[in-house]
Amino acid sequence: MHSHTEPPVSAWQPVIAGFIGIAGGWWRGSTTRKAWWLTGALALCLVGNIGVNLALNGWNRAFFDALERRDAGTLGLLVPVFGLLVIAIAGIGVLIVLARETLQVRWRAWLVGRLMDRWLEHKRFYRLSLSGREPSNPEYRIADDSRMATEPVVDFVIGLTHAVLTAIAFIGVLWSVGGSLSLTVAGQSITIPAYLMVAALLYGAAASALTLWVGHPLIGAIARRNEAEARLRFELTRLRENGESVAMIGGETAERNGLEGTYAAVVARWLRVVGLHARLTWITNASGALVPVIPLFLAMPKYLSGELSLGGVTQLAAAFTQVQVAIAWLVDNYKQIAQWHASAERVLALSHTLVDSPSRDGEPTGLDYSRRGKRVVLDRVSVTDPQERVVIRNVDLTVNPGDRVLIMGPSGSGKSTLLRTMAGLWPWGSGRVIFPPAACIGYVPQDPYMPLGSLRETLLYPGASHGPDLNRIAVALHECGLAQLISHLDQCQRWDQVLSRGEQQRLAFARILLQRPELVILDEATSGLDEISQECLMLTLIRELPETTVISVGHRASLRAFHTRCLSLVRSKEGAHLVEEGNRTIADTRTISTLRA
Repeated sequence: MHSHTEPPVSAWQPVIAGFIGIAGGWWRGSTTRKAWWLTGALALCLVGNIGVNLALNGWNRAFFDALERRDAGTLGLLVPVFGLLVIAIAGIGVLIVLARETLQVRWRAWLVGRLMDRWLEHKRFYRLSLSGREPSNPEYRIADDSRMATEPVVDFVIGLTHAVLTAIAFIGVLWSVGGSLSLTVAGQSITIPAYLMVAALLYGAAASALTLWVGHPLIGAIARRNEAEARLRFELTRLRENGESVAMIGGETAERNGLEGTYAAVVARWLRVVGLHARLTWITNASGALVPVIPLFLAMPKYLSGELSLGGVTQLAAAFTQVQVAIAWLVDNYKQIAQWHASAERVLALSHTLVDSPSRDGEPTGLDYSRRGKRVVLDRVSVTDPQERVVIRNVDLTVNPGDRVLIMGPSGSGKSTLLRTMAGLWPWGSGRVIFPPAACIGYVPQDPYMPLGSLRETLLYPGASHGPDLNRIAVALHECGLAQLISHLDQCQRWDQVLSRGEQQRLAFARILLQRPELVILDEATSGLDEISQECLMLTLIRELPETTVISVGHRASLRAFHTRCLSLVRSKEGAHLVEEGNRTIADTRTISTLRA
């Protein structure tokens, strides 16, 4: 069953202030010089563009005045001037595009890098998912919302700066060229100074206010549409990643019903945006039709009286249009501004979550946690869930170098949670934990991670692909029963889909043999293998890494033979507690191999 609650939409001020606080860092620190250089270059180009547009406006008046006088000589001089103006406009336009898009790319790269650093550092990407505080679709917020929150800002600043400069420049034209208008009303003479300027400002303000009033609901509608789109992408991705399980149990109909419900919400929210946009279009299109005509009507009395030439009328009409375009900039970009608000709010929410994460100091809260030495020590450690209910209580455990410890217990007793606590991944609990540095640890989970890339990169992950030589890699694969993969080391495939679960576990063991860590953690690491294959891998691990400490979690009783100590998690009302069985000292692998008989 799918829920489609309406996401709240924040007010403008906190979103703008918060986004400036996060994304404005590009103009500070190590990137200051590059950021301000691009910003300054863009500003100079905008000023140059306004200057050329003013020159073109003056050229229009001169051209139409010469046309009205039938002055062929002046017209002949004005034609090449127009060519120079066209070249200048095109050249400045190219420079604006280069400066604008370079700034957008660099700024977004900086913001994505900052968000990725915060998301990945101290394992927040994992801890937030455990805590339930992770915002929906963080990967979409980092990849897409960062773009939709930065690129429009550059366009908005350019547009606003251009609009303000244009308005100032062409209001001056309306004032100086248009002059005042004298009217006689009821026998009284009335003079309106700078009447075209006043008319342009009044019309622009009225049209903008009306558009803002009509278009305000677009903000919330676009935010809710984006949320529905993100939900659909998440569900489709989740279905693809779990395709085999769904196909095996025949869950296509159930999944389709769920996806249809999700897409129905997407369609409904899109239609809401379409309806609001259509309503806004009434205002924008009507204004677009009126703007070129209004200045002609207003200038017509002075033209008929001979106070204005044809060139003056065309100059005023062009200036009036430029002022309206400048004033209506906010109106014309309202939908894009609403889109930006929605994306900036999502980036802001992710950033706040990453900053406010309880693991921001890098270690779990409530635990005295340190990484040092080679021993694993748990001193009066109790583990709780996010609701502060005790899962495991009062664990006292010391694992010395070279120990091979097996932790057993029924499903749901907290075995994997205890491993996470040891490794510093579980943030709820109390007590003291001492654990070796991360660089000394190898980990084989039940479902090993298969990164994207070649098989060699997958095998050596997270190390460099130019690590051990081919001979060592081939020996490791052969020892783990994967000799058939040696010839495929440089092939790039989705190895999580190509390899079976058992083969993935074998590959993870080969990874451990190559890395040779001081501590190996096995979390149901042989669950995808048969008993004989399990024995072969464990024997290989003990033979090749005899001094390595091993901490295992598993259900099979046969695993006991490969460990020197066996611990059991026993459930109780107060939380599971750890009980150590009698030690079994295994002298060497020859003793173990007799088990096969």
